[in-house]
Amino acid sequence: MTIGLDGAPPTAPAATSIDVAAERARTLGASARHYFNAAGAGLMSDAVVARMIDHLRLEQRSGGYEAANAVVDEITGVYEAAAAVVGADADEIALFDSATSGLRGLFDALRLGEGDTVIAPRSSYVSQALRLLALQRHDGVNLVVVPNDASGAIDLDALERALATASGRVVVSSVHVPTSSGLVEPVAAIGRLARAHGALSVLDATQSIGQIDVDVRAIACDALVTTGRKFLRGPRGTGFAYLRRGALDGIGAWAPDVRGSVWTGPEEWTMDGGARQLETWESSVAARLGLGVALREAVDRGLAETEAHLVGLAARLRERLAGIAGVTIADPPASASGIVTFSVEGAVGREFSAGLRAARIDTIAIPASHAQWDLGERGLPSVVRVSPHVYNDDSDEAALIARVEELAAEARR
Repeated sequence: MTIGLDGAPPTAPAATSIDVAAERARTLGASARHYFNAAGAGLMSDAVVARMIDHLRLEQRSGGYEAANAVVDEITGVYEAAAAVVGADADEIALFDSATSGLRGLFDALRLGEGDTVIAPRSSYVSQALRLLALQRHDGVNLVVVPNDASGAIDLDALERALATASGRVVVSSVHVPTSSGLVEPVAAIGRLARAHGALSVLDATQSIGQIDVDVRAIACDALVTTGRKFLRGPRGTGFAYLRRGALDGIGAWAPDVRGSVWTGPEEWTMDGGARQLETWESSVAARLGLGVALREAVDRGLAETEAHLVGLAARLRERLAGIAGVTIADPPASASGIVTFSVEGAVGREFSAGLRAARIDTIAIPASHAQWDLGERGLPSVVRVSPHVYNDDSDEAALIARVEELAAEARR
């Protein structure tokens, strides 16, 4: 399906083949609560948790290094599974403890300075926006924040103008799906424009990998980062990056480490030519093994099938929520992802989300401080974010709608 790649209007999703009952049966958390926070941290499957515990037991018995030596081939398989998810090769994958760490490593490696340019969308997440603002303040990098068009997505004409007038080395720091809405940016068009102007395209796919079928070759992406804990349903403390082969040629990692480098003489070292030059040595092997299980589950379930299912589910939720008095959908028109955001007349987002949680319905409130270029620009102090996954069934949806109706009515009194 691969929605949102060229900015085309979303089409009505077809019926999907996801076996929701089977997903619930192998997800312990799905039976305890009505869980709608996959965009924060998706519920891990029983198999993911079991694999992590098994390895921790092995570490307990034999020590961390010895246990790691016993699973070298399985760890290699994690790189291969991550590559399969995004359409890359295994040597183009680096593992991190978070998407933020991956972005930091990439931008450190680029060594941007006075006169170089970074171009970013208004949908940038707080961690990346602050990193770019710091580059502007402390390193003299020119930062250009591109406006949106009428659909709420990045204005591609404005992006092309920014690229045409940019100075120095140019990086387009794009976002696929933001934290603050269900928006899907036209990442293929962004990638093609960046490549046509000789700019490097770095994509924050934290909120899309696992819910949207992404092929890094198709979207002309030079680098991509994502987390394991969200729609991939992996453990916290995991993430990975894709780095196009040759993208850092002539630059090299800013902080070489024993993980991706070899110290060959008193003042000499060689570096891994692939993405692992960005890695550092220490990691949770158990967490990475759990991530590997989650990645393989995502591939086995079907990336396109998962996308179609979640897009359809979110579209239905938007329609039902919009029909509740006092509720306003906050997603812009270019929203065709599995994330739904809304505000409620007379209610504060955090308090409204807490009212849902009291009924065992998990959502989250996103404050403007997490998305100043988006929510702040739109004058929204916060929104309530609902993000379902393949383990949500009709009973979850019914509970959510009923509770929102109840709380919205209370807020209007």
